Amino acid sequence: MEDELKAVFESREGFLYDLLRYHLGWVDEHGQPQSGSSPLTFQSALALATCDALGGDYKNALPVAASVDLIHNFTLVHGDVQAGRAEATDRPSIWWVWGPAQAINAGDGLHSLGRTTMMRLAQNDVPVDRVLRAVRSLDLACLAMCEGQYMDLEFQDQMLVSIASYLDMIGRKAGALASCATESGALVAKASDEVCGKMADVGRNIGMAWQIARDIDDLWGERGDGMTPSNVLNKKKSLPLVHTLETASVSVKRELGSIYMKRVLEPDDVSKMIEILDSTDAKQVSQDKAVELIEQALAGLDGISEEGKDAMAEVGRWAAEGGR
Repeated sequence: MEDELKAVFESREGFLYDLLRYHLGWVDEHGQPQSGSSPLTFQSALALATCDALGGDYKNALPVAASVDLIHNFTLVHGDVQAGRAEATDRPSIWWVWGPAQAINAGDGLHSLGRTTMMRLAQNDVPVDRVLRAVRSLDLACLAMCEGQYMDLEFQDQMLVSIASYLDMIGRKAGALASCATESGALVAKASDEVCGKMADVGRNIGMAWQIARDIDDLWGERGDGMTPSNVLNKKKSLPLVHTLETASVSVKRELGSIYMKRVLEPDDVSKMIEILDSTDAKQVSQDKAVELIEQALAGLDGISEEGKDAMAEVGRWAAEGGR
């Protein structure tokens, strides 16, 4: 995977690509090489596992894995700007170091690289019509992700969001790219149109489970106190919050609403919010929903070997833990 990504970059030099290499963890902010490798994302793992589970050579699906990885990183770079996050995982965000304008430009560059990387499938003797279908799947996924991000941002200004609306949002924002990964992996494995369609549904459900797990992590954090880089200070609507606002008693809704309607949330407000969510068992309900989505995904794996099912189940469990 690392070799595939670096092959995409090998002939590209200049300031823009220094920013992209920085974001991927290959160089520091001065362009000096850093040791270590980029972690494999669960979306990339899905593409490789799908191809392998359907009897294909997973190495032929490496362009799919690299493509969805670059697209995922494109969303992270833009997301850092939108959320005002100064830290991107283990390093300062691109926008924090070079400004939001260059970060937007860098994100656009990652998007373009992701698309052209998918076309590298032709070098692995994947038929042209299947390469074009994979590129189309990627384009549709990117469009759906933008739709989901629009909904996510819009929800921040709404007090009440239904569980159905939330699930629709994450189906676009997180499910679409995972769906592209599994569908494209199936295309590389020469699966039938019916199987490719089923695998797209499998990926979507796994991607939604991943987003729920990330939402839980962002609320409770490693210490369980909500103090994470992307917590609810930006009034993001996640499943635990949506569940509580939709199902809790009037008094609990009123208490949570009094916090959430503040113009600016303080750290103490976050701690109180976590306390309220704990009182409604929102974390467990959300975790149960993530598990349910994984089970739905695995139920759609008809005609796949037991070994293949086990591999897909392993990636699914990884996603349900947040895919970190």
